[in-house]
Amino acid sequence: MEKRPGGRSARVRDAVRQATLVELAEHGYHGLTVDNVATRSGVHKTTVYRRWTNAEGLIADALELARDEPWPVPDTGCVQEDLREIVRLVLRGFTDPVEGPIASAFVAAAVQSSGAARALHDFFVARLDQASAVVRRAVERGELPAPTDVGDVVRMAVAPVYYRLFITREPVTERDAERAADAAVAAARAGAV
Repeated sequence: MEKRPGGRSARVRDAVRQATLVELAEHGYHGLTVDNVATRSGVHKTTVYRRWTNAEGLIADALELARDEPWPVPDTGCVQEDLREIVRLVLRGFTDPVEGPIASAFVAAAVQSSGAARALHDFFVARLDQASAVVRRAVERGELPAPTDVGDVVRMAVAPVYYRLFITREPVTERDAERAADAAVAAARAGAV
């Protein structure tokens, strides 16, 4: 049976997704249950169980929807400023008082669940593709050498933020984010990426 865009199915999916995000923000991945999402969303729990099965299914669906949402990829005309803004966007995504707990819960879910890990991987692949546009444009403008691996430049720029947030649990300032972006640009300009 093909699902129609819009209509009841879309309203149910949106209500369940919004409830999933609120539950993640309030209780984290460990506290995410189908029963609580059903109650919060106003969708009967048998419907939620039938369509999403478990917390892993709720996470995967929320990430699938988020993956397709537009992301504000900067275009300042300068790769260094564009990458700085991308790294700041990543940092804000994890430190924002509302969005941060949700983003962190997605990472925690991915560590504990193969289904959530696949969904998070797909989400990051889509974001990396979007963010790589700033490096592709820089190569086209001659700011960076032609053999530059555009994805690796973005990875190099954001990796220190993830490392500090999730491995060493150190605070990350906006200046730290800018330095990470600057280092990635310097490596690309030197032909190291």
